[in-house]
Amino acid sequence: MAATTPPRSVAHWLKRAGSLTLQIGAVLFLTSVAWVLIYRWVPPPATWLMLERRARPPVGRGYYGIQESPRRVRYQFRRISEVAPAVPLALVAAEDQRFLVHHGFDVDAMWRAAQRNWHRAEGKPVVGGSTISQQVAKNVFLWPGRSYVRKAAEAYFTVLIEVLWSKRRIMEMYLSVAEMGDCTFGVEAASQRYFHKPASALNYQEAALLAGVLPNPLRFRASQPGPVARAKQRHVLRNMRRLGGAAYVAEIIDN
Repeated sequence: MAATTPPRSVAHWLKRAGSLTLQIGAVLFLTSVAWVLIYRWVPPPATWLMLERRARPPVGRGYYGIQESPRRVRYQFRRISEVAPAVPLALVAAEDQRFLVHHGFDVDAMWRAAQRNWHRAEGKPVVGGSTISQQVAKNVFLWPGRSYVRKAAEAYFTVLIEVLWSKRRIMEMYLSVAEMGDCTFGVEAASQRYFHKPASALNYQEAALLAGVLPNPLRFRASQPGPVARAKQRHVLRNMRRLGGAAYVAEIIDN
């Protein structure tokens, strides 16, 4: 009579599942590290948000009911040496004044944003506390949307780029891929579209205007700035002066 094979134990299957999970985790980790390392030197050809904007009808003030066909993404990667010094200064002044000293996360800013959101009046927009590094991680590597999974992935990629990239590279990515209007990404595309000149020729007022509309570039347009956009521009200019001008970002401009 042939011997029967004893059934595999639950412990055996748990061991197999654990081993498979570790292998998948290792592959995902190595893939993400390789991806980040490639972008340390190579400009991204596109981002998920660019592809989404291209696939949708025009959005933002002045676009309702208008169909642009085919949709064209305006995007030109630029290095810091190819833009005016006012550009990185304006972005730091507007979005993340501790960019040069933090390691990806600004706990104080996050806490202040959480307190303001907790006490905000109904209908008021949610205040963000993300650093430039977090926004780069979100814009370059992740899909649009809001979820706890996406937030965890954002934190993970933020750590990776802070470890594997320089602050200069993080700023180059930000000024090149940040959304600055409908289907318009980066300061070069925005400068050409709104001011009809290259980003290397932007002055302080123009750089401040572009940086000031960043929180909601589909609502506040640099081409036709209203009172709110002008107020944001003045606020950014004050911060730029308070920081000491372009000398404040000389560390990433001159490296």
